[in-house]
Amino acid sequence: MAAKENVTGDNVLEWVKNDTHRFLSAVIKVGDLNRTVEFYKECFGMQLLSQQEFPEENYSKAIVGFGPQESHFVLELIYIYGVEKYELGTAWGHFGIAAQDIYPIVEKVRQLGGVVTKEPGKNEGGSQVYAFVEDPNGYSFELLQRGPTPEPLCQIMLQVTDLDRTISFYEKALGMNMLFKYDSPQDQFAIAMVGYGSDQTQTTVIELKYNYNVTEYTAGNAYVHAAIGTSDVYKSAAAVALVTQELGGKITHPPGPNSVTNTKTTSFLDPDGRTTVLVDNEDYLQEIKNNGQ
Repeated sequence: MAAKENVTGDNVLEWVKNDTHRFLSAVIKVGDLNRTVEFYKECFGMQLLSQQEFPEENYSKAIVGFGPQESHFVLELIYIYGVEKYELGTAWGHFGIAAQDIYPIVEKVRQLGGVVTKEPGKNEGGSQVYAFVEDPNGYSFELLQRGPTPEPLCQIMLQVTDLDRTISFYEKALGMNMLFKYDSPQDQFAIAMVGYGSDQTQTTVIELKYNYNVTEYTAGNAYVHAAIGTSDVYKSAAAVALVTQELGGKITHPPGPNSVTNTKTTSFLDPDGRTTVLVDNEDYLQEIKNNGQ
């Protein structure tokens, strides 16, 4: 198979920089699927893109987002029959949603049983208007007021123990760009935005946050993983394997087709133990088509 050839050595790290990447989805577990779907629709303006039951495997799932899976980053919500609560842990931080006016979103959250953890306002010394809210499952969302964007579901925030190491990992293993970096010694934290493209207001990014002197976070069992598209899972896995030798992490699922859908994927842990799944771009689109979405 051609895809498996010539996938070792430093040349594959150069290939990663030019690969066709896109944030596809983030998978989270919820305690009440229908309530969560309605909350995301009513409060955030997301669409229900698909919903399926898998009774033989004791779970159901729904996919929600601001546009079709073919072109948008989406959330995959998993409900395991009979499980009503999950531990969020401290390693995962929040999702970000961009909107032109966040004030009515905040009020809708309040009306529908969510929690407003930070009222809308500007950041100190800045111009960004933002707020923080929680859904009925306890997941945190940062609402960012900004102009029109093609990707309203715009952030995944993760807590990290070594900011520079993690930036380097995502740059080398996944071909991401560092779009923004900020250090606040007075507040004892530093953040960096990494992603694809050159404008963090127009695409989905990962916000990496380092809290001074914090050396460990708890994983929890609520946030599962993020999925990113690639043109070749074999070359991508080879690149990740090389980078893990230098920076930590490990391949957890070798590249190959799924036994049920035939979609080619590979999975790995980053240096802080968070899972990312890489998915073949063409297979991903075919799977959506096969599911009738």
